[in-house]
Amino acid sequence: MDFLEKSNLESTKIYHRSIEGVKEFENKVLGPNTSRIFYEDPKLLLFTLSRYKFVAKQFAGYDSILEIGCQEGFGAPIVSQEIKRYVGFDFYKPHVDFAKSNLESSDSKYNFYHRDILLNSEEPEQFDCAFALDVLEHITENDENDFFINIKKHLVDSQGPLILGMPSLESQTYASERSKLGHVNCKKKDNFKLTCKRFYKDVFMFSMNDEVLHTGYSPMSQYLFAICSGPK
Repeated sequence: MDFLEKSNLESTKIYHRSIEGVKEFENKVLGPNTSRIFYEDPKLLLFTLSRYKFVAKQFAGYDSILEIGCQEGFGAPIVSQEIKRYVGFDFYKPHVDFAKSNLESSDSKYNFYHRDILLNSEEPEQFDCAFALDVLEHITENDENDFFINIKKHLVDSQGPLILGMPSLESQTYASERSKLGHVNCKKKDNFKLTCKRFYKDVFMFSMNDEVLHTGYSPMSQYLFAICSGPK
């Protein structure tokens, strides 16, 4: 065996060791909608993950978290790195069915449920904190009251903090037709804060452009975050 063959053999052994356990994940996939985004506009997944990372870091150390509008569960793993138990709600059953089959197991810390947050739950499970990304812009102003009140019912003593994220109203000028479908309630930053202040004492606003979080000039923000605490 010459030097090159020996080197290749050692490299192969090291590589095999480095991917041990990969079979556990060989049947895991992104999901139909997330896969579409990956092939059509993969950088959007980077932006999405950065939003989930922001949520995860803000709520690091909490025991339980509720996501409203979990879709296919794409963001659940990054949030669960910082929080012990994750539960996701989505009104669209195919999303929930996929997330359950792809991520849930008997020893999993993920759970996904087919729920519409605009509808009352008889005995709502309560969580330490909650978040909803890219949801409020799909909720009409007439339904905002039910949206906030029903979220608060799922928070411990109605006092757990809430993070909301949505595209800014200004960003819609440059949005694709597909992304604008169903966007009935995008807001400017000031109006977003006023909406949240109707239900929470303290609201802290942030902006995002691509994957960059900042507190800069609001009309140039593509995406908006509201961190809400101290329910009224």
